[in-house]
Amino acid sequence: MAEAEDTWTVGQIKINGRPVIYKFLSQLPDEKEKLNWLTVVAWKYDGSSNNGMPPKEINNSMIKLEDALEKIDGDGQIYEMAYTATGNNLKEFVYYISNQEEFMENFNNALSGHPRYPLAINFYEDSNWSDLSKLLEDFSSAANK
Repeated sequence: MAEAEDTWTVGQIKINGRPVIYKFLSQLPDEKEKLNWLTVVAWKYDGSSNNGMPPKEINNSMIKLEDALEKIDGDGQIYEMAYTATGNNLKEFVYYISNQEEFMENFNNALSGHPRYPLAINFYEDSNWSDLSKLLEDFSSAANK
C-alpha cells in the first residue's frame, strides 16, 4: 500500500462560492485491490461567519482529531488515507479500507481519551477507487486550463 514516498497534493476549489481545501494522494497506489470500501468521516459545522471555513475553536478540535487519526493502527494493510476536504461547512477525512469492523475498532482506539466528536461515518463500496480517481481527474483538468 502507501509508503513513505507517497506524495500529497493540496488544492482549492469553490463549492457554492466558498473555498474548499483538499489534501489528497497525488496518484493511486499500486496495490489497492483489497481496500474496496470508501469510508467518509464527516464533521458538519457552522462556518457562516468564516466563509464556510471552521471557526477557530472548531478548527483547533479538528486538528486534535486529525493528529489522533494519523495514529490509527493498520495503515497500508487495513486502510489508506485518500484525502481530506475542509470548507463549505464540512470537514471530511476519506479513507479506503479493507474491513469495516477492524477499521472502526482501530479508529475508536486511536480516539480513546478524546471528547466525543460530532462525526458521521459512511461506507461505500468503491473497489475501483473511482472517488479518488475523479478527484485526481478534476484537479488535473483544472491545472491544465
